[in-house]
Amino acid sequence: MLERNDWFGGAIKTDEITVPGFRHDVFSAWHPLWVGGPAHAELADDLTRQGLEYVNTDLPTGTLYPDGESAFLLRTADENAAELDRHRPGDGEAWRAMLGEFFRNADLAFGILGTELWSRQGAGLGVKAVRRLGRQGAAEFAGRLLVSARDWLQTTFGSERAHGLLAPWVLHTGLGPDAAASGYMAQVIAVAVQEGGMPIPRGGGQKLADALVALIRGSGGTCETGVHVERVFSGGVRTAEGETVTAAHAVICNVTPTQLYGDLLEGFEDKATRFRYGRSDMQIHYALSELPQWEGDDRLVRTAIVHLTPGLDGVSRAVNEAERGLLPAEATVVVGQPLTMDDSRAPEQKGILWIQLQELPWRIKGDAAGEIDVGAGAWTEDLRERYADRIQARLARHISNLESSILGRTVLSPADLQASNINLRHGDPYGGSLALDQNFLWRPLPSQPGHRTPVPGVWHLGASTHPGPGLGGGSGALVARQLLEPSLLTRARRLVRR
Repeated sequence: MLERNDWFGGAIKTDEITVPGFRHDVFSAWHPLWVGGPAHAELADDLTRQGLEYVNTDLPTGTLYPDGESAFLLRTADENAAELDRHRPGDGEAWRAMLGEFFRNADLAFGILGTELWSRQGAGLGVKAVRRLGRQGAAEFAGRLLVSARDWLQTTFGSERAHGLLAPWVLHTGLGPDAAASGYMAQVIAVAVQEGGMPIPRGGGQKLADALVALIRGSGGTCETGVHVERVFSGGVRTAEGETVTAAHAVICNVTPTQLYGDLLEGFEDKATRFRYGRSDMQIHYALSELPQWEGDDRLVRTAIVHLTPGLDGVSRAVNEAERGLLPAEATVVVGQPLTMDDSRAPEQKGILWIQLQELPWRIKGDAAGEIDVGAGAWTEDLRERYADRIQARLARHISNLESSILGRTVLSPADLQASNINLRHGDPYGGSLALDQNFLWRPLPSQPGHRTPVPGVWHLGASTHPGPGLGGGSGALVARQLLEPSLLTRARRLVRR
């Protein structure tokens, strides 16, 4: 394994980036899709032996509204039904009905994310849907997969609190609430959070990367950092230092299509220019002298991830502003509180906040609030800090001791993210736009879907490939499954022996 950066893990990194003794997950932080996914199911025992330990919570997420009211997504169907009924009677029964319908065809719903769609297994998934549901039923099922989160939420739940509880989660899948398939992804995330919580590794996300590296090395593999690969070919790679590393079976590239087809493989530059990137991201990290004191529901201080938003329309408006090149006037603020589960990350009685903003433009045309001069439209240190000040002021309205307890603040703009990791192009943490023509069957590109590349023995994985972003290891599991599958010749020999 050859890693360009000086740490293993890519967008998994734990570091003391504010004040000594405060260990922050610099980029990604939460692992529900990984812990609930096929790769973890197979590797969990081996990783545990390498010292990896996951901790979890009964309060995975909630939404805090500007008026101080909150709604929460909890760990059981009964709890969630009661929580939704608290805001509007009848929404609890709608939740139960959604779960019943989802679980009846969960193998199909999750199968889409766990199958190489351009393969006989992908075709088999379609055949299974037709056999179970009939042709018309399968067509209706496929159609429901493309519904937007707005349409699904507004036709399922009567309360705007329920809409605002679930709508922010589509941002974590690289979509917006009005995008095709965002309703399907909202349901997947909702079910995953209810069933799996919000697990994190004790000591920081880096513990997962460290355990995986230890597992590889313990199995005879080699892992090196600080190695920049400049060319990939069938049978090996060449580094920037001129060293050639050969591969007996396959070369697997966890990069964006821009890198793969624009830099690493010769003769495919046109593919690189066709790939589009999505909205940009900002991270804000706080080291606090004490735990945050939230105004309102006393569950907020114990909730792993709190979304601060006016609701569905607020998320939609901020996404639209970002996509038009504007700094959102009222962004969806993702407030992560890892100390609710893991007190090893900060000194005793101190606080940590992990802030993510997923609705930002790469090239800035203006400020939707009309307050910030964006200058030439590029992310500068000054612009970064002024926008972070806006977010901090909003947080301070709900966390009474925030500004009085700040020991350190570190902000990473989209430009900082791109500089830190070549895969975070334009500060997009989700590996490229997930518009329908770059999603599912067509990811990463309609001209090059799936994980095989035009070069024999060279494979492509990562967030830019199916099943897309989310720290789940899905693309790696799909590629591994194919590489470990016996060849046609091997299977023929086995049949002859029988």
